[in-house]
Amino acid sequence: MNSSTSPNHFRPARSRRDILRGAAHGFGALALQSLLVREGLAKPRVSPLAAKPQHFPAKAKSVIFLFMVGAPSQIDTFDPKPSLKKYEGQRLPASFGEIKSQFTDGSTPILSSPWQFKQHGQSGAWVSTLFPHLSQCVDDMCIVRNFYTESVVHAPAMYQVHSGRILMGYPSMGAWVTYGLGSESDNLPAYVVMPQPEGTPEGGTPCWGSGFLPAVHQGTLLRSGPTPILHLKPPAGMTAERQRRTLGLVQQMNELDTEDADTEMAARISSYELAFRMQSHAPEAVDLNKESEATRKLYGLDEKHTNDFGTRLLLARRMVERGVRFVQVYSGGGPVSIQWDAHSDIVKNHEKMCSLTDKPIAGLLKDLKARGLLDSTLVIWGSEFGRLPMSESGNGRDHNPHGFTMWFAGGGVKAGSVLGETDEFGLRAINGLHMRDFHATMLHLMGLDQHRLWYLHNGRHEKLTDFGGNVIKGMLA
Repeated sequence: MNSSTSPNHFRPARSRRDILRGAAHGFGALALQSLLVREGLAKPRVSPLAAKPQHFPAKAKSVIFLFMVGAPSQIDTFDPKPSLKKYEGQRLPASFGEIKSQFTDGSTPILSSPWQFKQHGQSGAWVSTLFPHLSQCVDDMCIVRNFYTESVVHAPAMYQVHSGRILMGYPSMGAWVTYGLGSESDNLPAYVVMPQPEGTPEGGTPCWGSGFLPAVHQGTLLRSGPTPILHLKPPAGMTAERQRRTLGLVQQMNELDTEDADTEMAARISSYELAFRMQSHAPEAVDLNKESEATRKLYGLDEKHTNDFGTRLLLARRMVERGVRFVQVYSGGGPVSIQWDAHSDIVKNHEKMCSLTDKPIAGLLKDLKARGLLDSTLVIWGSEFGRLPMSESGNGRDHNPHGFTMWFAGGGVKAGSVLGETDEFGLRAINGLHMRDFHATMLHLMGLDQHRLWYLHNGRHEKLTDFGGNVIKGMLA
């Protein structure tokens, strides 16, 4: 017997990957390990998404990240600048130096805000008249006005906000959180993503990818419509007995061809297990008919223009209520007509996008607070950058990564506070906060130490914050 046919070199004719690829078409609901354990055919496996302890006590248990695709203008929403009106039509002073954006060079005239700003709540926070509903919630918000990113192009800036780097291929913040904390739900995904129905943001799937982390930590898409989660029903004719027999065969093949480093296979196996459990639990989780009429109106489900975003935010609340760790909801995506990317006619663009989101976001904050969930849920509102104080096309604004606003609510943040500032025209952040600082603070609020949350990749201890960010102490309650 030559070496190629000796027992020491025997491999199965079909690998476990081949078996699972074939089985995937016949089992939308493979419960690989749970069924086998029940039948005594295999040892229990520890789920890679099993809940893990925080590094230190913290209030926040989950995150809802509201991402405004295309970039709202900070100087038209949460960062009023009277100087824009005073110097409207003039060029920015030469002392500001050379300014380059994606389509303009800083030579165009200053454009004042078309909207008024008013103070609201006990905090007296200034909010544009674009947000009549959200302005009622300022006493629950921490508005931070001096963030910056490092690219004038949408996709790289999105990658930096989502993963800390301007290049794709790094784990998203949701993947890092589930890697560090796992999930409190055995029956729903740990990390859920709800994009705009018209399309994804320019950054695409890397914005919720797992990068070099195990693939099980990537985001799971929920879609709009009556079936947010596809393929939950088993195929016709698939009986429980037939499923058990096939699962037994798959497990035997696994034992013959096990590769511990194959994280994609581990993720696929885990997804089959989860799919089986979701058959019983997910339909209830996404059934909005169980919500009261008052709750549905709170999110704007009774109005055509707010129904879509309100539906996704109500789903987000139901997800965190059931132990989902990280929920990412996008406003905007696909065609530029449904993004915040106001290169021309900022009035038409921002009034449209605000009308779609203002009431649902306020409804989310009010609903979380009423249910006692706001303290344990960190809500984040932000984008990839802001917009310039100079005009583009006469009535629009180009990209501004040098200074922009994000706000936070719940989850241990200091409610009713406004932090940081930009210069008198809203162009550049003063004592600017990098995305590393944003991520370090988000992790801290979740009870995770940025320096203890690492993954060995290519011989380097990789972290969400790279070499480290500064926790924004003023944000902490």
